[in-house]
Amino acid sequence: MRHVATLMLTVLLLGACGQKSEDVEYAPEQAAGWQSFGGAPGGGHYSPAGQITPQNVHALSRAWEWRSGHARQPGPGMLGGYAVPMLPGSSWQMTPLVVGDTLFGCTAFGDIFALDASTGTQRWRAATGVDPGSEVMINCRGVSYWAGAQPGTCAKRILAGTPDARLIALDADTGEACPDFGTSGTVDLKEGLGKVLEHEYSLPSPPAILGNLAIIGSWVLDRSSVGVPSGVVRAYDVRSGKLAWYWDALAPGQLPQTDADGKPRFRPGTTNVWSIMSVDAERNLVFLPTGNTATDFYGADRDGADYWSAAVVALDGSTGAVKWRFQTVHHDLWDFDTPAQPTLFEMQRDGKTIPALAQPTKMGHLFILNRETGEPLFPVEERPVPQRGAVPEEVLSPTQPFPVKPEPLVKAGLRPEDAWGLTFWDRGACRKEIESLLSDGIFTPPSVQGSVMYPGDMGGNNWGTPAIDPVRGLIVLNSLNMAQKVRLIPREQCELGKDPRTSAQAGTPYCVQVHPLLSPLGAPCVAPPWSTLVAIDMHTGDRRWEVPLGNLEGLAPWPISRMKGAPSVGGPSVSAGGLTFIAATSDAYIRAFDTATGEELWKAELPTGGHAVPAIYTAPQDGRQYVVIAAGGHWGIPERPTGDHLIAFALPPQR
Repeated sequence: MRHVATLMLTVLLLGACGQKSEDVEYAPEQAAGWQSFGGAPGGGHYSPAGQITPQNVHALSRAWEWRSGHARQPGPGMLGGYAVPMLPGSSWQMTPLVVGDTLFGCTAFGDIFALDASTGTQRWRAATGVDPGSEVMINCRGVSYWAGAQPGTCAKRILAGTPDARLIALDADTGEACPDFGTSGTVDLKEGLGKVLEHEYSLPSPPAILGNLAIIGSWVLDRSSVGVPSGVVRAYDVRSGKLAWYWDALAPGQLPQTDADGKPRFRPGTTNVWSIMSVDAERNLVFLPTGNTATDFYGADRDGADYWSAAVVALDGSTGAVKWRFQTVHHDLWDFDTPAQPTLFEMQRDGKTIPALAQPTKMGHLFILNRETGEPLFPVEERPVPQRGAVPEEVLSPTQPFPVKPEPLVKAGLRPEDAWGLTFWDRGACRKEIESLLSDGIFTPPSVQGSVMYPGDMGGNNWGTPAIDPVRGLIVLNSLNMAQKVRLIPREQCELGKDPRTSAQAGTPYCVQVHPLLSPLGAPCVAPPWSTLVAIDMHTGDRRWEVPLGNLEGLAPWPISRMKGAPSVGGPSVSAGGLTFIAATSDAYIRAFDTATGEELWKAELPTGGHAVPAIYTAPQDGRQYVVIAAGGHWGIPERPTGDHLIAFALPPQR
């Protein structure tokens, strides 16, 4: 009887496994592309595609997968000719473009490719020759698309920055270099920077396209030296590659410099723009989310150079002249640079339509500004902030700007009694650690004693947010809820090379050590959830809903693995069908939420973490809606392997 029962159970299980998925009825849709990194030149991560809905999303399944072959695992390596004990793994944060029937993107090492948008079949691939062993951070977030009025070679162009600081232009149809752009399709962006070490300067984010201009910023190595390359933003003619204008974030009163030939020479250490820019073609404006002036955690010698740091800066698109500036942090000493794309939307107030801009920050603050003037559309207060504990030569800002509405997305400030742990012993260790540190709340200055930084310099919010649903009037963001400890170490006591989290800050009296604030068991010392997904009413600033994002599956044993709210890096996208899609979490799932309510409706496991922003589109070849995510892991989540997977999900084909 036992054998019969076993056989019957096996037959039932095999039958269940072999059952076909439920048929889902849906109508083919008109093509809906994704022509900019954020879905539109002003961001928003919104798709008008509506085929996938809360009613049928359960039937979503993998449609195709493409592998780039480009992934660097963490480990020892060479950098600048010197052996280093640890290079971080690559982090493929790429959101593809979809124009017509073609998907365009870049690999983590900077190669450019084109795929069939409905099948993932490769159409072309252009090697850029980047040496990943020469870069500290190896990543590409995306490419940009431009189409001219005249047919012919390179009438449609893909423009992209590379990890080794080149701006390239390729024919969108063939992948061949555009011969009329720069030198054989390439502009060297190291020109004018002076001495540049290969690993100090990179171009991870795609250029913004405004008319016939490609406008590009740069990533500059954090915490290393006051003499790192300039963070200059430059605009190039998309047809010729000639420099049209530049904006170097000089301190008030400083004048631009030129060399003997009259070419610009950019000042080292100025504020950079490493994240995603936005443009408003109607108003001819470019919006910059600015980074920090070197060297992040020490600012006594900046002499006004951080006037432009941690801000939103609006430039005239034709000249690069500043139109307005709104600073989110004064004299930033926390690496609280502006990480996310300034995202444009239309606010309704008192029967009027106001051109607005949403700017998330690493502090978990969401500033809503008038994008014509930079004026806040909800009250912002200058509030006193902690002043004790800074090194003697530092000059702190007495106040910082706090938005009254929307309310902060992340709790700020950590007291010993707030300590959390997996066990009583674990919690006690966290409490003791917090008691040993300076912890006066958000904006506690870095100190020799050691200071709590909460939120940490990964956020709050980071580069992947926000998504905006204009139909439902919602701003959707994922927020990180974790703390760090930062300690300034007098130069004569620095032991560089022993701890990979100790950075030189050369040219200052202190190196700096930044660690996550964790218990002896490796759990955060703050209570979960460690990530949330939240929706804000774009017109009133009220919070509509908030839910934990992800869990600890694959990172901790059961039942701890079921704890909700896993650390996240990445961002959401929304669709007209009423869904919010996001991967981002350390548990390596992509999920769909009901945008109206925040209810989780679907999830699918990925080969590794999908720390990118999904693209949502409808392919003209078959009228099917696709959700595509790059799953490449992230250096900040070493428990997951580095990967090279580009995966598309869709509803089953109609019979």
